[in-house]
Amino acid sequence: MGDRFVPLSVPNLKGNELNYITKAVETEWVSTGGPYVDEFEKMVAGYVHSAGAVSCQNGTSGLHTSLMLLGVTPEDIVLVPTLTFIAAVNPVRYIGAEPVFMDCDDSLCMDPEKLRSYCEEECELVDDKLIDKQSGKQVKAVVVVHVFGNMADMEAIMDIADKYNLKVLEDATEAIGTYYTEGRYEGRYAGTIGHMGVYSFNGNKIITTGGGGMIVSMDESLLKRAKHLTTQAKSDEVFYTHDEIGYNYRMTNLQAAMGIAQMEQLEGFIETKTDNYNRYVDKLRDVAGVSLYKVRQGIRSNYWFYGLDVEKVCMNLREMITYLHSQGVQSRPIWGLIHQQKPYEGSRAYKIVKAVEYQSKTINIPCSTKLTYEDIDYVIEAIKRYIDEHR
Repeated sequence: MGDRFVPLSVPNLKGNELNYITKAVETEWVSTGGPYVDEFEKMVAGYVHSAGAVSCQNGTSGLHTSLMLLGVTPEDIVLVPTLTFIAAVNPVRYIGAEPVFMDCDDSLCMDPEKLRSYCEEECELVDDKLIDKQSGKQVKAVVVVHVFGNMADMEAIMDIADKYNLKVLEDATEAIGTYYTEGRYEGRYAGTIGHMGVYSFNGNKIITTGGGGMIVSMDESLLKRAKHLTTQAKSDEVFYTHDEIGYNYRMTNLQAAMGIAQMEQLEGFIETKTDNYNRYVDKLRDVAGVSLYKVRQGIRSNYWFYGLDVEKVCMNLREMITYLHSQGVQSRPIWGLIHQQKPYEGSRAYKIVKAVEYQSKTINIPCSTKLTYEDIDYVIEAIKRYIDEHR
């Protein structure tokens, strides 16, 4: 490998991050209190047009909090995708509920047809509760992940949820900025269509606070409860009176300062991501056997991650990823399917077919907002060399 290295996804901190963080340090508001936290929450809520927003330590803590607020208990089932990062599912286990794993469709997001057939074939409505016939447990909620910034088929999923009285939690940790451009939810952002939604600001996301997350909802009462739970459930902050078990899920003022600077640049980041995606698509037309996955029609995607279909040119993902790394190109496979992971051995998985297919043929290639056209061309040349050397 030479001196050139094209990373997979790194933060872009060229805005007001240092200015705002410096101000937080100078005013000594560095911990979980401070004006930037409130400002960041209002900024996110205003951007996605939600009733409000509640900051938290990461996307995982936001999902955990949201599941509790949606009434999930240890006696319940939660329907979850298997093709996603495991942090989307672990909060179900934090509560003690049972996950049942669902397949994806060609968007890489949850397949609504499989979701529907599970509800119809494996369950029955009893007193307006969806009961899983095998376990006798109530199916309480669905966790829908908008994978790589694509949008799940929320029209179909919400219809199913309404029919069977299911709560919908949108894991929009990869999809801030994605929204519908047509249809029933035209203008609605990922995370604001279900009962609650969660964003992540991890270091590899389209905007970052180093860590951090945000809970959004159209239900102000849920947001008020979310704020209460994530700040140690204080009913009297002066005299430290707590009325239930709370959680130290608070975001720091330093993180929020960075978040505000990142939000100021989000639309520009999406424009860059979109432009780079289109350049990849255009240049890859000349590379036989590989192509980038398309996004769902009728949405404006944030194009967070680029998924490359290598089924026709690669029999061994590890071999191809290792080769690209040797050429200075960082890449990664899509996640291992969660229902096959050790912590979930024995969990139920419903008709998983396409997730297996996509897991076996997908590589993520560099997609940072600091990616240049020259970087993209270099990545494509490395892919071409791999194909030529492994014919």
